[in-house]
Amino acid sequence: MRRARRITAWVAAGLTVLLVAATVWSGWTVRRSFPQTSGEVVAAGLDQEVEVLRDQNGIAQVYADTASDLLFSQGFVHAQDRFFEMDFRRHVVSGELAELVGRAALDTDIYVRSLGWYDVAGQELAQLDASSRSYLQAYADGVNAYLDDRTASELSLEYAVLGLTGPDYAPEPWTPTDSLAWLKALAWDLRSNMNDEITRVLASTAVPAELVEELYPPYPVDEHPPILDRGAIVSGRFDPTARPRSAAARPPLPRSVTRAVAPGLRTAARLDAAVPALLGTGSGIGSNSWVVSGEHTADGAPLLANDPHLAPAMPGIWAPMALHCRELGPRCPFDVTGLTMSGVPGVLVGHNDRISWGLSNMYADVSDLYVERVDGDRYLFDGRWVQMRVREEEFSIAGEDEPLTRTVRSTRHGPLLSDLDDGAALAAGAAPVPRPPGEGEYAVSLQWTALQPGRTMEAVFGINAARSWEQFRTAAQGFAVPSQNLVYADVDGHIGYQAPGAIPVRRLGEGRWPVPGWDARYGWRGTIPFRELPWALDPPSGVIVTANQAVVDPNRYRYTLGADGSYGYRSQRILDLLADRDDWTVDGMARLQTDTLHPMADPLVPLLLRRQLPTPYDREGQQLLVGWDGTQPADSAAAAYFNVVWRDLLALTFHDQLPARVWPDGGERWFAVVQRLLDEPRSVWWDDVSTEVVEQRNDILVAAMEQARDDLTSMQAEDPGRWGWGGLHELVLENRTLGQAGTGAVAALFNRGPYPLGGGSGAVNATSWIAADGFVATAVPSARLVVPMSDLDFAEWVVLGGASGHAFSTHYNDQTQAWLDGRLLDWPFTRDAVQRSADDELVIRPDPSAP
Repeated sequence: MRRARRITAWVAAGLTVLLVAATVWSGWTVRRSFPQTSGEVVAAGLDQEVEVLRDQNGIAQVYADTASDLLFSQGFVHAQDRFFEMDFRRHVVSGELAELVGRAALDTDIYVRSLGWYDVAGQELAQLDASSRSYLQAYADGVNAYLDDRTASELSLEYAVLGLTGPDYAPEPWTPTDSLAWLKALAWDLRSNMNDEITRVLASTAVPAELVEELYPPYPVDEHPPILDRGAIVSGRFDPTARPRSAAARPPLPRSVTRAVAPGLRTAARLDAAVPALLGTGSGIGSNSWVVSGEHTADGAPLLANDPHLAPAMPGIWAPMALHCRELGPRCPFDVTGLTMSGVPGVLVGHNDRISWGLSNMYADVSDLYVERVDGDRYLFDGRWVQMRVREEEFSIAGEDEPLTRTVRSTRHGPLLSDLDDGAALAAGAAPVPRPPGEGEYAVSLQWTALQPGRTMEAVFGINAARSWEQFRTAAQGFAVPSQNLVYADVDGHIGYQAPGAIPVRRLGEGRWPVPGWDARYGWRGTIPFRELPWALDPPSGVIVTANQAVVDPNRYRYTLGADGSYGYRSQRILDLLADRDDWTVDGMARLQTDTLHPMADPLVPLLLRRQLPTPYDREGQQLLVGWDGTQPADSAAAAYFNVVWRDLLALTFHDQLPARVWPDGGERWFAVVQRLLDEPRSVWWDDVSTEVVEQRNDILVAAMEQARDDLTSMQAEDPGRWGWGGLHELVLENRTLGQAGTGAVAALFNRGPYPLGGGSGAVNATSWIAADGFVATAVPSARLVVPMSDLDFAEWVVLGGASGHAFSTHYNDQTQAWLDGRLLDWPFTRDAVQRSADDELVIRPDPSAP
């Protein structure tokens, strides 16, 4: 976040309140970028007339006769509503942000360019099938048709504000590669455990490796069942009905080598954190998605629910939209609606006229860090020195005449992250670790499946057009990165699950710690074949729940899918609630999505209440927990007290022994860690090593409650009756560019909030916060949707923010209050229902003068 703020701090130097008042508050300046949403427009490149109907929330439903015109019009509408967002993201993912905002973005550009997202996206485009390439081109043509003859300030208010500082900026035309590069950015943020590999190493510089392992307990299969409780690979295929057997033990890894690269990993971690902050994804990401069969619903048809968890931002990350072919057929196979992202064609989560699907992050481990032995531009591998791949990257910087050139080096595994810091390799080489014979230094490289071209975009189009489980699975084969849990329901009453993705098969190890790059035994041997990945259709339970927990029992599956996902607290709570009834409705599912029970209330509150506190002042806080039901609404004083106790307990237990970079975030992994420690009252973790006494569990519990009482008195009031969880746990919707400007008057134009918030980390209503940083939400349900397969016109949804990216549009933030209240909005699908809900109708006509 600090880097993200620096990136836009340059705005403050060129802006004054007078200029803002003179320019922005002019209604003409604010509204000149608002799109035309009714009447008629002409667009060059369109073949036939297209209709765009918008409801009272500004959500577009597009009708066309051909797939080309449909995707063209999606690009046109995305550009109407959110082109600045698209352009800013494009600069981030191509490593060219410094040319827009200056030197403050240079480190991030170097990091992104070193990874080579944009280059890989270009390679990917060439490998897609002809239909997917044509759809991407049609989308880009639609974007560019809207850009045609419009100045930057006519596209978005942000450009008008930036124009006050003097630069003459004209956006480049959109290309298919721009769309594919954004998918790489999403894959980067959902790639699972690279950050966990880094934190293991950094923790091991302070405490022994066996203590580090205690901070990463195994997945609790017996307490929190995985997504699939049965299924095994039989004769080279996953059989969802087979009973799994114990998998072969996997050999342990040598960890002493990891200390050698800690300095380089600190640098990589710092730069890595900057990218999600810019993209609006961020820490605490996950998702809930589940589906139940008709035997569990009031109307006898399946119900599907999904709420993807991402960082809160303005504009919201999702652009809800529907794409309708007037007549379904080979020329136009889409009749689909759901959550889209500006810059990417198609629908990522939603339903068509036959099937519905939802996503949650699978936390598949698709990246590994390698410690490389290097000598100049050579690296050691399998007993011989190999020449690195070396390329030069040139960076243009706004306000500077001369570009900067940097060298990017890569081994067979991937780019050298340690090259991002000049002193990292020297520090690595000086560390006392077992080394191969000869001279050389040490570096850190990254191997990641997304740095190979894939076919995820094909999968998106295929899922959008799928009409059955078989077609859905066929399309899912191409869903390479990011690996997602796919849940499924259809109008014929079927429900299903598929785990897709390019997930590496490791020759040795599990990918939990960095490994020696010079040893060929630690390499990959391809990816898990799709036919061996877990799936299920119509399981006997009639229920499939995914909430980032383990997919299968990791001890009973041949391959390592990932070791650092969530620990099943949310999934178990959802399963428990679903088991309470067999007459689920859309309204009932919507209420379940907003459940706020804190998973640690049950194991921790009884222990807290058994402790004797020394003064009436301290006991006033403790008494709030008597009779507390563990839920966390925004107005709850008990939830406020418990969460502050939780934060202080983590700090008192771990901060004295761990580096600040790896202090607990307080999420589900820490639930599992602390639950175990509660049964070990004399564990070394309870002791505060900075004191001369040896503290035990009960000492820390008392100290945490005393500290929490003081904290809340300072933060809110001395009277506990005036405490409220939402007063601490706030939702701030911040624009990722100008919303972080140093000038408050500018930030106020684009930001919204704060809003008091309920829920918390690990709750079904997963409004995550980072215990080491404060209580402000860092990831939230970015959208909520429920789809009844009995009648698609009765589906409901809501997004955080609104459909528009224009700061003063009525649809910039018009859904946030409904989101806060836990309400969903109507989501019509059939033409008659859409027509009844339409507030605006725009006809886009072909340009008769176009060749």
